[in-house]
Amino acid sequence: MRSSSDSSTFKLDQRVHSTNDPRRIGTVKYIGPVEGHPGTWVGVDWDNGEAKHDGSLNGVRYFEARSQLSGSFVRAQNLTAGISFIEALYIRYRDQPTQEDEDEMYVLSASNKRVSVQLVGKEKIQDKLSRLEELTGASLSYLGVSNPGSPNEIRNIVPNLKELDLTGNLLSEWKDVGIICEQLPSLAALNLSNNSMSQEIVGLPLLKSIHILVLNNTGINWTQIEVLKELLPVIEELHLMGNGINAIKTASSSIVHGFDSLRLLNLEENCIAEWNEIVKLSQLRSLEELHLNKNNLNHIFYPDHDTIDKLVGGDESHDQSCIPFQNLRCLLLGGNNIDDLASVDSLNSFPKLIDIRLSENPIADPGRGGIPRFVLVGRLAKVEILNGSEVSTRERKESEIRYVRLVMSKLHGNPNEIKQHPSNTLLPADNQPQLDYRFVELKNFHGIEDERSSVGTTGPQKMASGLLSVTLKSVAPSIGEKPPLTKKLPAATTIGKLKILCETFFKLGSIRPKLFLQEEGSPLPILLDDEMATLMDVGIGNESTVLVDEES
Repeated sequence: MRSSSDSSTFKLDQRVHSTNDPRRIGTVKYIGPVEGHPGTWVGVDWDNGEAKHDGSLNGVRYFEARSQLSGSFVRAQNLTAGISFIEALYIRYRDQPTQEDEDEMYVLSASNKRVSVQLVGKEKIQDKLSRLEELTGASLSYLGVSNPGSPNEIRNIVPNLKELDLTGNLLSEWKDVGIICEQLPSLAALNLSNNSMSQEIVGLPLLKSIHILVLNNTGINWTQIEVLKELLPVIEELHLMGNGINAIKTASSSIVHGFDSLRLLNLEENCIAEWNEIVKLSQLRSLEELHLNKNNLNHIFYPDHDTIDKLVGGDESHDQSCIPFQNLRCLLLGGNNIDDLASVDSLNSFPKLIDIRLSENPIADPGRGGIPRFVLVGRLAKVEILNGSEVSTRERKESEIRYVRLVMSKLHGNPNEIKQHPSNTLLPADNQPQLDYRFVELKNFHGIEDERSSVGTTGPQKMASGLLSVTLKSVAPSIGEKPPLTKKLPAATTIGKLKILCETFFKLGSIRPKLFLQEEGSPLPILLDDEMATLMDVGIGNESTVLVDEES
């Protein structure tokens, strides 16, 4: 790639990268002398925050860096201002591999010696890629692209591009993006992630063929999205991860309108804390997937028309015939701060919602006082995919029955209360929901009778009716391989008591057991560390598997 040794090549706020590392990208913030050091220096604020100072040196302030250690001074010859689109294309698809590249293609033999690898059909692949006019997809990520090049150059060389990845380049002006897109009439998918784009969207034409646009980590905000919306008439997927978005700010309305074709909106890893901001998206009729992982949400609800009326205010009307989130089928909420059952229950009100992610929220983490997977499945009537795992017919039936029995066990001391407050005893104690219609519905659906002890019931008979078949499986290294044990245990057995039983069953001696519940559909087992909780409390049901490990 071309480098420059002349500081006059650079200008303030220009995007540059290190001559020897195109992934080390930053913004020029200063050009001039540095006290105590001869010559002209370029002050750069580096994107990755890994540098030497905050823009000041020896008590002299030269520029303001984004963080205390993101700035440094660099000689001009160690920076490059980038290359054109076509130059990058030639580097990626026409240049022959260097000897260094060839040397890197090896595997290690059994004797730990390098054995060179030859790609079968390499020449054929390279020949096909070198015919640029036939390319339909191109990845030019981290090649230092800073400009579109000469007029019509792109159109003449790669006229058939449909997918283009420009991740991590030096583009910043929307007019340059527009020039590239105008020359690619078939372009349907464009990725501009990790390009620091200008706050002013000027010179961008109507992007009438773009169906997928990825703008992750570009510094874009929703005000700019409102401008882009008018230029994206057929957009179906819009990805906006990592942009620090904390509000959905519209120009003339409290509700987002337009985006008639938008099917997927990705707002992961932003800073949205209020669900009312998300409610502003509820009138997008085609929206099927909404990704909100890793924001700051602590409560959600399904908006009715009254809620939307309050949101838009008295001076603005909305279409009463439009059902909020009417086609939403996938809602990803992982890694937020949701901690209440009311939020979980509200998911039942979304008309078509079947794919839900709640992992890494307090409410879905039993280790933080949340509820186990089977309770989530029991309460979420329509969910088919939970936390990325399919809810099978068998899992749903077992989860619903376990959930009903959990509630009933909590109310066992006062059976009449089941009809009055059927879910008012779910774990944890500080997470008490209102009347749970799901409990009543499931109890009737599965024909589960209230557990009342009759006068003639003997102790042993009563005990047997509450026995659970539990498989204990040793996974502790010092215990060694032992066959799993299946035991009949009372549902009221505490975790502390189960640990003592495991010490006896597996003859652990001085080894202190550590127990985990292995649940169907959960990627990781759940730690059972509350020794006062009963098997029923923690979600251990009939035919459950408990892993027996050892304290480290």
